[in-house]
Amino acid sequence: MAEDRWGVPAFVRQLDAIEADAKALADGLSEADGTRRPAPESWSVAECLAHLAVSKHVYLAAMRKAPRGKATNDRSVRPGWFGRFMAWGLEPPPRKAFRAKAPAAINPAIPASFHDAFNDFLAAHAEVKRFLLEETAGTDLNGRFPNPFVPSLRLSLASGLQVIAAHDRRHLWQAWRSRRAAQ
Repeated sequence: MAEDRWGVPAFVRQLDAIEADAKALADGLSEADGTRRPAPESWSVAECLAHLAVSKHVYLAAMRKAPRGKATNDRSVRPGWFGRFMAWGLEPPPRKAFRAKAPAAINPAIPASFHDAFNDFLAAHAEVKRFLLEETAGTDLNGRFPNPFVPSLRLSLASGLQVIAAHDRRHLWQAWRSRRAAQ
């Protein structure tokens, strides 16, 4: 039987791949190149990482308020159709229809340093893994929470996790472009 592409182990592999990509991005990057914007309206690598760290905190705060489902051995991470659509829209490269300015709550401030932004990203990333593997352990992931940016949209925890992963991939793609332009 083929492994479920939405199961918790598959999602943990996605998170591990995202972390490995972020570490490769940061490897050998100087402070100056990490904070340099390729163009005035573009974000630096540090700003991309800071944005991801802040957005994870905002999403996790909303997700932690979701009612936990019953105890279960089925730890599927299957987003609903709208969650899949949102995640698809966030995957890199950005599609014109899905480009929007970041909400003020997660608009990146200029980080104190590239290394601080990178460490904040890693800490927030570890928090997502803890949420999945420890805080929600043994419960289903169908509890719903209001999207922190569009409260009328309610997502399952599974959808929220998929949105976080797709959002990470999108902004790491952007950060790689910034890195190449800065060098």
